[in-house]
Amino acid sequence: MKSSIDSFNKYVMGTYGRYDIVLDKGKEETVTDDYGKKYIDFGSGIGTNSLGFGYPAWTESVISQIKKLQHTSNYYYTEVQGEFAKRLCEISGYKNVFFGNSGAEANECAIKIARKYSFDKYGADSKRYEIITLQQSFHGRTVTTLSATGQESMHNYFFPFTPGFVHITPDIRAFEAALTDKTCAIMLEFIQGEGGVINLTEEFVKGVFDICKERDILVIADEVQTGCGRTGKFLASQNYGVKPDITTLAKAIAGGLPMGACLADEKCAEVLGRGDHGSTFGGNPVCSAGGNAVIKTISAPGFLDEVIKKGDYFREKLGKFDAVEDITGLALMIGIKFKDGINAADISKKCHDNGLLVLTAKDKLRFLPPLTITYDEIDAGLAILDKVLLQEN
Repeated sequence: MKSSIDSFNKYVMGTYGRYDIVLDKGKEETVTDDYGKKYIDFGSGIGTNSLGFGYPAWTESVISQIKKLQHTSNYYYTEVQGEFAKRLCEISGYKNVFFGNSGAEANECAIKIARKYSFDKYGADSKRYEIITLQQSFHGRTVTTLSATGQESMHNYFFPFTPGFVHITPDIRAFEAALTDKTCAIMLEFIQGEGGVINLTEEFVKGVFDICKERDILVIADEVQTGCGRTGKFLASQNYGVKPDITTLAKAIAGGLPMGACLADEKCAEVLGRGDHGSTFGGNPVCSAGGNAVIKTISAPGFLDEVIKKGDYFREKLGKFDAVEDITGLALMIGIKFKDGINAADISKKCHDNGLLVLTAKDKLRFLPPLTITYDEIDAGLAILDKVLLQEN
């Protein structure tokens, strides 16, 4: 392991705080390191391995496509990308989709649609280009999506940032105060994952949608982390009873392969035309095949109902932990706030040491397990967490 880590650190830029673990192979919801030690996975690659490791239908779909055609540029049509687009639009209720490689790419596309929508409708002289985002939001690592991100700690080094973004608290009065003649859209996460697994209130969401409808302001939903069944619905917006004009997806959408998607409703579907946007690898045939398998699986009768039940099971068990002060999120997107004196980052490290992969988000422990996780695996993982917490007292 040490030689692997030394070589890695020598040749790979040190942009991540990595654990001293070399992961080697995975099966279902368990991953094994190069020493043969097994870990229950409550992180799923930050919510990306939505069906765990080696899910049979996903594996078969991907391998079959690799044998046929691994890539072709978007100058040509492929049956698999068309099929994926159809499935995605039908399950989400949107008219069409642009495919990229990541959440940041999907959000870049959404930003371009929002600004061009106002440009086309109101003219360049209107200067209607500002996008309101929320404090503690996270929308990506490109210069523009970083500009949209409402976390001051990330706004450093890379000046000048892309102008035209206004960050507010998730309060309807703050939203109203931020609105100007330049406002073209608001971009939000229904649950702020990287910001601390913070749920938006129904009151705020309803207020935003009412105002935006009245003033022809677009609503962009960043569902990179919450989408594809994570919250018990295909989209988190469905838990709030609303439909944004634009929704972005990534992470779980292709079950572990790089894929991002920007979904547009009827109002926005024709905004981008030929040459307005592009992505060399967007809609890659192999990634599309993975996406088809994901959507087929999670759209099966009862699958998402079971995701909700598993989330309830997690919360019931966690609610009995003396060290737990609060639990946030929805379904299998779980944020755990501990009582004073317990550091989530320390707990995360000790969970890793004891065979449980978890995540953090600000001062919380964060669980994003595969949607296919079993109740036995939930019990085994929580037993490790309980052991770690007992050692803290």
